[in-house]
Amino acid sequence: MAVTMANISKLRTMTGAGMMDCKNALIEANNDFEKAIEIIRKKGQAVAAKRSDREASEGCVLAAAKDGFAAIIALKCETDFVAKNADFVALTQLILDVAMAAKPASTAEVAALTIDGRTIADLVTERSGVTGEKMELDYYEFVQGGSTISYIHPGNKLATIVAFEEKEVEYQVARDIAMQAAAMNPVSLDRTSVPEKVIKQELEIGRDKARQEGKPEAMLDKIAEGRLNKFFQESTLLEQAFIKDSKITVSTYLKANKATAIAFKRVTLNQE
Repeated sequence: MAVTMANISKLRTMTGAGMMDCKNALIEANNDFEKAIEIIRKKGQAVAAKRSDREASEGCVLAAAKDGFAAIIALKCETDFVAKNADFVALTQLILDVAMAAKPASTAEVAALTIDGRTIADLVTERSGVTGEKMELDYYEFVQGGSTISYIHPGNKLATIVAFEEKEVEYQVARDIAMQAAAMNPVSLDRTSVPEKVIKQELEIGRDKARQEGKPEAMLDKIAEGRLNKFFQESTLLEQAFIKDSKITVSTYLKANKATAIAFKRVTLNQE
């Protein structure tokens, strides 16, 4: 049976593969769509295996928020050319849409979600075969609260999501906090949520720096504590100076607008 343009177009819609790849797969599969999809998938697996040692440092980062739930998805590839491709961005958006609906708890659960009978992991593998580049679902983060907001920085390389205790927060206020997190890269929401490992590291850095400055050994702990306090002020979201008014903190800004941030996530593929 001859391969028709209608069948080629249908397979392309189903897989996102190139026209010639779809034609060749249909010829090999004798117009059996399931077999043709498997052929394209195996091509993607072969590409992924061949390029497994390559670094996937580019990609697309997208985020969304709805009904008290917000999520970020990062799909990575090797080159900026592929990262900006409309089909690649559309695949990232599709994965995000499915994750927003299913509200999975981990990246592994996202990869296992299905679209038209195929897992997201398979879809990513198939796209790898189409582009010839290594691809991986690298990040999935989410927050939940009374209300949420998402922010995607132009270029699709950086996104943030924030959850608030209140069900209704003025849009501009919520957006300001999401942009604060994007611009200032806080390590945690507040000092109580800074990982103990980070605190110990900052104290040790403070002691070493004071020691190098020739401070008395008996003063090192006190000096380190002071520098840790400065670290909290610069690196925790609620204690940071508000980017639109450095005279106040983010916490002060939120209180003035009757809003309470309870969680945030930030994902970037940019080198910082």
